[in-house]
Amino acid sequence: MTNLTPSPTDTAPGATLPAALRLGPVHLTVTDLGRATAWYERSLGLRVHSTEARTAELGDGLDTVIVLHEDPAAQPAGHDAGLYHYALLYPTREALARAALRLAATRTPIEGASDHHTHEAIYLPDADGNGIELAWDRSRAAWPADLGYGGRPDPLDFASLMATVTGEEPAARVDPGLRIGHMHLHVGDVKQAIAFYGELVGFETQVDLGSAAFVSAGGYHHHLGVNVWRGRGVGAPPAHTVGLRHWTVQLPQDADVAEVRARLQRAGVATTDAETGFEVEDPWSIRLRIEVAS
Repeated sequence: MTNLTPSPTDTAPGATLPAALRLGPVHLTVTDLGRATAWYERSLGLRVHSTEARTAELGDGLDTVIVLHEDPAAQPAGHDAGLYHYALLYPTREALARAALRLAATRTPIEGASDHHTHEAIYLPDADGNGIELAWDRSRAAWPADLGYGGRPDPLDFASLMATVTGEEPAARVDPGLRIGHMHLHVGDVKQAIAFYGELVGFETQVDLGSAAFVSAGGYHHHLGVNVWRGRGVGAPPAHTVGLRHWTVQLPQDADVAEVRARLQRAGVATTDAETGFEVEDPWSIRLRIEVAS
């Protein structure tokens, strides 16, 4: 079990992630690489950046946002910790509207759509059931003081959204500027998740709702959400499970990466070397890679 009792140094002022962080690629396990890749191309208009025998990198033609890993033996996710959804953040409201236009043209089912006051969102699963949020952020000047956590989200105003692209045909490919906006995870305990991702990794808590919490850097509405909606005390998923392999935080400088790693190691959390940084597992064996932004 990971030691989640940080030392006074770990919780001192300034032990937080830099506001300039970005989220890098999300790595997902899928059962059939060809089917999964075709779904992302057809339904979301992503571009395939590279393919190997059992992996494919996809994005907007510039930045990779998703890496698919094929595991034919993988089973659907059960009532365990792991991915709830990841958010693809579109650069403009029009780009989100074009994504919705494409979903309609390809008859891709969605599960819901909301206006969170800081951002608009459309929710859907991919071909393997991995949860996705398609999102667009309003200007920070328009965000409410409570970041939208003071009440329930409103239904998404599809008419207003689609009016921004009136007369357009579905585009063949996604607009440039797509990136990962946030992650949302199923965990076994919200307080324990805040201790790990907040006090140790360095995210700041924006709100703790009891059954869910949202943390971020630089006052963002959330870079990470955690919830216990699959049940309190759920454990790590078994091997060969569809879902999240690891997610990525990209920091501006080598020194930023080293600071986070040192903070984790002082708390007794094991880390392993990665290509441009390191990897760490949370208390539910969910892997996080922290690296220098390229």
